Amino acid sequence: MLAASAGLLPRAGQAQTAPAATPGVFPDHTVTLVVSWAPGGSTDFVGRLLAQQMAKELGQPMVVENRAGASGTIGHLYVSRARPDGYTLLMGVNSTYAMATHLFPQKGYDDASSFTPVGRIAETPIFLCVRPQTGIKSVQELITRAKAQPGKMSYASSGAGSSAHLATELFLKMADIQVMNVTYRGGAPAVQAMLAGDVEMAFVDAVTALPLIAAKEVVAIGVSSLQRNPLTPDVPTISESGLQGFECSSQFALLAPAGTPQPVVRRLHTALVNAMKDESVLSRLRAASNFPTVGTPEEFPAYLATESGKWAEVIRSRGITAE
Repeated sequence: MLAASAGLLPRAGQAQTAPAATPGVFPDHTVTLVVSWAPGGSTDFVGRLLAQQMAKELGQPMVVENRAGASGTIGHLYVSRARPDGYTLLMGVNSTYAMATHLFPQKGYDDASSFTPVGRIAETPIFLCVRPQTGIKSVQELITRAKAQPGKMSYASSGAGSSAHLATELFLKMADIQVMNVTYRGGAPAVQAMLAGDVEMAFVDAVTALPLIAAKEVVAIGVSSLQRNPLTPDVPTISESGLQGFECSSQFALLAPAGTPQPVVRRLHTALVNAMKDESVLSRLRAASNFPTVGTPEEFPAYLATESGKWAEVIRSRGITAE
């Protein structure tokens, strides 16, 4: 994954050519895309790939700036306070705009009113993985063992409000089992803890899980999407494994500060749509298990309300806090 992301970065000294800018016509200089998570993960990968292609569509460079921390809310806060001119954009992900929003009430911005949506981009599923040494081969085997040993098993999460954390809590709620949460500072340490035997299970994003599954370092017993992943057709969905309707994925969206002029939003949306039609972009996204879900700015508010409401209920019913 790190190698894939690194391949999207411009080489030192590499010239970035673009058509001559027209003064007063958006854009006439560099656009910044803020990624509110550290380099190397799914959000960063999709953001860098999108920025690379949108720069071609816009005729100006688009640079990625990582502003990680507090489950993504630091980057969101930064963009919410940026000048609403289209030159500072946000690579949003639902673990922040629909999940973390209910854990950080004093975060300094409002997800529904502080941003102007440009459109949804793509989504990627999460795999429920266990250590091979557990001997667990299916979701039902995991549930049976957890019920026989309530509170004895443990899972790794990458922080309160992350997709992996809330996917696990939704799973525990629907399965009616008790498994202890062990929180780590990010997805990579969480996965390493499972590999080292410190915990038995973890939800792992696809871009990290796929090479581990191929190397047989973990056993994927379920995928969080409602359809099987075409890259792992033998891994059943969690929904078909007994927890009907279970669904959780990382869902990416392009956002701008509230008040961004509509002509600018339309220009950005057109560039987004065209970028997501490029076959080289689509092939690289799909190879990393990211699947396009491009939507319009007008569709986003209703989607946000539904997604936010779903996770608000999970957080409330499970008594989840930011600590």
